[in-house]
Amino acid sequence: MLFNSFTFLLLFLPITYLVFWQLRTNTQRYLWLTLTGYVFYAAWNWRFCSLMLFSTAVSYLAGLGIVSSRTTRTRKLCLVIPVTVDLLLLGFFKYWNFTSDSLAHLSSWTGVHFPDSWLSVHIILPIGISFYTFHTISYIVDSYRGVITPTRNFFEFSCYVSLFCQLVAGPIVRFRQVEKDLANLDHASRGLNLTKAWSFFMIGMVKKVLIADSIAAIIDPGFANWKELSSLDAWLCAIGYTYQLYFDFSGYSDMAVGLGLMFGIQLPQNFRSPYKATSPSDFWGRWHISLSSVLRDYLYIPLGGNRGTQLCIYRNLMVTMLLGGLWHGASWTFVFWGGYHGVLLMAHRCWSGPWDRLPHVVKHTLMFLLVLVGWVFFRCTTFEMAFGILSSMFSFQAGALLLSNYVLLLLALLVATGIAFFAPNTFEMKHEWTPAQLFGLEAAMAVCLIVMLGGQASPFLYFQF
Repeated sequence: MLFNSFTFLLLFLPITYLVFWQLRTNTQRYLWLTLTGYVFYAAWNWRFCSLMLFSTAVSYLAGLGIVSSRTTRTRKLCLVIPVTVDLLLLGFFKYWNFTSDSLAHLSSWTGVHFPDSWLSVHIILPIGISFYTFHTISYIVDSYRGVITPTRNFFEFSCYVSLFCQLVAGPIVRFRQVEKDLANLDHASRGLNLTKAWSFFMIGMVKKVLIADSIAAIIDPGFANWKELSSLDAWLCAIGYTYQLYFDFSGYSDMAVGLGLMFGIQLPQNFRSPYKATSPSDFWGRWHISLSSVLRDYLYIPLGGNRGTQLCIYRNLMVTMLLGGLWHGASWTFVFWGGYHGVLLMAHRCWSGPWDRLPHVVKHTLMFLLVLVGWVFFRCTTFEMAFGILSSMFSFQAGALLLSNYVLLLLALLVATGIAFFAPNTFEMKHEWTPAQLFGLEAAMAVCLIVMLGGQASPFLYFQF
């Protein structure tokens, strides 16, 4: 089920909202949000609800085991076993096909034969597994570290894991970030944040439907025929995807925040104007904040972080970014993209002095171009495609003009540039609209609905991760 679908807007959301506010106790509301989360998930594939339930139960019991354990050894077992189970489930469902394809290529190159049973099985990737797995792992680790006190209410925990507004594409929410809201759910005020909630939701919808999807409709044929792209079209496709990805994912995150507020839950900020970044480290403090902070706290710092020699720090950075790239998708292009950003972070750490002395506009422009080049690998399915597009971008290629509507694309890119570079992000807004501003927002939302009526709802890009 998609936020930008009429099934969600006219059926699922009204029922979920109206019933929720008729319930009075915490447990009733936990149970209802859990149930609606599973219904939301089952709309994609009901069979995988059991997988999420299993992961939820294992992590819930792990938390109880940690808090009740009397020996260090038992506490460590309650940490290691469930985290291993979660990672094995993620590894099997997300990376089996990637591993078997890699082995098949290795077999063709080396002549080494691998069992057909390894190479012929195709595994369906459960939607959202990367996100809810990180939810459960962070809960277990934080319980072990004493950062949180594990809840004894199973429905509170299951509500946290399966909360529909952040279930399939984040943000990655740590239990500590919503613990107080969940504990006080029976005292939540129905009207307190309703205006802000709808403001977030409508802004996110406009980002997704009017900006991201409009750009995608024009540039996708270009990527599909990448060998024939002219240099101009290659640049327009790369710039277009840079904005499409941002407005698609930040639009989803804004809608998730708005939906959370409707039910008395404040989800964390996931984007902080990332294209305003002036350095690689600044970019990762602004882009997909929930993921970058999880990678920092649960991988980079345990590896040693900024402690030790420069070589150790570079190793920690590269391992973190390679695994971050692999988390995004089971493909070597994603691994390369992660390594590319690892190199950028290392280079900035090594030459931060000269970089920081550059004029602000130069740093800003260079950083945007470096990020744009990285997104080419993120978008492309093969290295041949990625290097082919980059070759067209950085050498003169006459080619054919493949894009269908240059006027609409340039208009969309102009609007996207103005918002991404100069406008406040959604969390910086006060969400107190004048009548004229409110009318404009409502008109934009009406246009979104008209566009949705004219075609099939477009999935969010981060659903595949």
